Amino acid sequence: MVQLKDLAFKDGEVPQAHEPVEVEEPRTEGSERPFPPVSVPACQPLVDIRNGEGSFAHVFQIFNWKKNIMGGSSTLASYEEDEAEQRFAELKQALTTCRAYEGEGFVGRFEATVRTETPPQVGDEALAFREVMPGGPEQPGDRSEQFIVVRTGNSIATFSELSVGANLSFPTELIRRQVERLQNAQQS
Repeated sequence: MVQLKDLAFKDGEVPQAHEPVEVEEPRTEGSERPFPPVSVPACQPLVDIRNGEGSFAHVFQIFNWKKNIMGGSSTLASYEEDEAEQRFAELKQALTTCRAYEGEGFVGRFEATVRTETPPQVGDEALAFREVMPGGPEQPGDRSEQFIVVRTGNSIATFSELSVGANLSFPTELIRRQVERLQNAQQS
């Protein structure tokens, strides 16, 4: 985890975000609120990958953007041997069949429609998808969250961008910089 924290963005490196840009470690086992599996088992890898499930170590950052109060996040996860490739293959397979699912999160039950997008050309392999959830009476516009998942060697970086009533994307130049750091660390 220490190595992953060192590779994450530091204060002053993300001009699009309000300070501070803290690197967070996962909560200790059992301290997080457990959520049941999603309604469509084939869609579960979409949820697992963004949380670093099954990784040897992972850290995450939340970005409070200056131009989007909904914000974004990144998760850097390190896997043993060929597990990153296996996890990425599971995600790739899930995206061929997962079109919609229901689940439960911190804000309660939700329904999500899934659609794939074109990812940036970074890392060893990259995927992008968007989950859209209908807005309720108190929230005009649909909730749209983009996920860009990049495998580089034995690590997987997941970037998300949340917006309401729009389809915003995580800044590509930040993805490139983060992936480059992961690649350089694995080559040294």
